[in-house]
Amino acid sequence: MKPTLIALAVLAFGASAAQAQEVVVKIGVAAPLTGTQAHLGKDIENGVRLAVEDAQAKGVVVAGKKVKFEIQAEDDQADPRTATTVAQRLADSNAKGVIGHLNSGASIPASRIYNEAGIPQISPASTNPKLTQQNFKATFRTIANDVQQGTAIGKYASTKLGKRVAIVDDRTAYGQGLADEVEKAVKANGGQLSGREFTSDKATDFLAILTRIKAQKPDVIVFSGMDTQAGPMLKQIKQLGLDVKFITGDGGCTGEMIKLAGDAISANAYCTQPGLPLDKMPGGKTFNERFKKRFNADVQVYAPYAYDATFALLEAMKAAGSVEPAKYAPFIGKVNFPGVIGNVSFDAKGDIKEGAVSVYQFKGGKWDAIN
Repeated sequence: MKPTLIALAVLAFGASAAQAQEVVVKIGVAAPLTGTQAHLGKDIENGVRLAVEDAQAKGVVVAGKKVKFEIQAEDDQADPRTATTVAQRLADSNAKGVIGHLNSGASIPASRIYNEAGIPQISPASTNPKLTQQNFKATFRTIANDVQQGTAIGKYASTKLGKRVAIVDDRTAYGQGLADEVEKAVKANGGQLSGREFTSDKATDFLAILTRIKAQKPDVIVFSGMDTQAGPMLKQIKQLGLDVKFITGDGGCTGEMIKLAGDAISANAYCTQPGLPLDKMPGGKTFNERFKKRFNADVQVYAPYAYDATFALLEAMKAAGSVEPAKYAPFIGKVNFPGVIGNVSFDAKGDIKEGAVSVYQFKGGKWDAIN
């Protein structure tokens, strides 16, 4: 029995020694995983999941220890109050970093909690400029902000689609912030604001708003909100016989919006997305193929940005030689690596440095990049 006991003891020691050389790192994901925006939230979660799986397969070593990653995905329901609850939950569970949120209205209040807890946050989707104007040292985004996107929409609408522009926003931090930048750009580029209306991100009936807009005789309607409103709005534009061009931002620039609009969508519909089209991203084609194989789903919008955001955290950990937020957070602003979306590096505020904006038109049953 003695040799067996000794052997078991040696094996036990070896196992504990191996475990001692492994460190578990929890990455938080915060996005709407239920409700009308769940398809976009899952897009973010799956982008993070693919990044973690890739990193795990390659083997990540930080300070001589092999890193084992865990994902804690939390449903913020696209709601600011729920987002703060989720943020506190992730802080309490010792998440080492957070990828999220989708909505600016969720990201901004949650960012205060992450900042107080000292947890880095990288959003792959929140575009309101205020997110990175709070001077939080560890708040970043991998997507262009609304100053860039709103300027692009307003300029394109007023110089390419028509002089008279009506704007509708959903009164969220994202929608209103983007609309404000659109309005500035319309006026700066010689366009005329025929009217500005607002709804909510829960509304489905826009007939009263659109009736008022019809009387204003605009050439273009800009909708600043999400696909769940943009699709039904297009149906009601057709119902009222409004002969206008329609353009929306990244929140509506999805395959889901096309489904929701049905036969009301036409070549008069346009949208924008921060960043390059997926097939023009340096790693976009390969990423799309791998993503579809892994999740049996098409990339919606934000998965590549979530993937690169995850690797920004990992690159900073490796550079710092630590997985502890207090030590690696200062290194996030110094990362510089080729990602799926292009080169990933941040400015002093935490915005992605190379924040392109692309314009799409509905053609052949899909969004087709035209600019």
